[in-house]
Amino acid sequence: MDAYTILQYGHQTVLDAIEGLPEREWNTPGVCGVWSVKEIMAHLASFEQVLVDVLRQQLRETATPHLDLLMAQGDDFNDLQVAVRQDRTVTGVWEEYTAAYTEVLALAKQIPAETFRKTGTLPWYGQEYALDDLIVYMFYGHKREHCAQIMVFRDHLAR
Repeated sequence: MDAYTILQYGHQTVLDAIEGLPEREWNTPGVCGVWSVKEIMAHLASFEQVLVDVLRQQLRETATPHLDLLMAQGDDFNDLQVAVRQDRTVTGVWEEYTAAYTEVLALAKQIPAETFRKTGTLPWYGQEYALDDLIVYMFYGHKREHCAQIMVFRDHLAR
């Protein structure tokens, strides 16, 4: 498994899902529960920030404010983080997501391949898992799920 490539595939999935979507449709509720596309992207931006922290942690950086929030807020993290971004523009939410993704790629390049495969480096996620498992399940799969919801929404718009 090549974690760097998986990160790129996840981002490409997001790009494909939103390509050409008119900005006026980004605020239509009901794409994922009550969330709009903008709120889904706000949610994904918050998770991308968590991944920045996870990768920094692997590089021995100690400040992990977004990961700390995820741990402290638990199930409330999603709605609280979307609410924090509620007043941002579509462009602002998109820029936050892409800036975090860009940082993820830069950090991922600094991490040796064997570190991605080494189990037990993320005790909070599970001793039997490695960083590449986290990337596949918590980030790539997560993006695929939400992008599928966006694509269903787009199908409804096309009718």
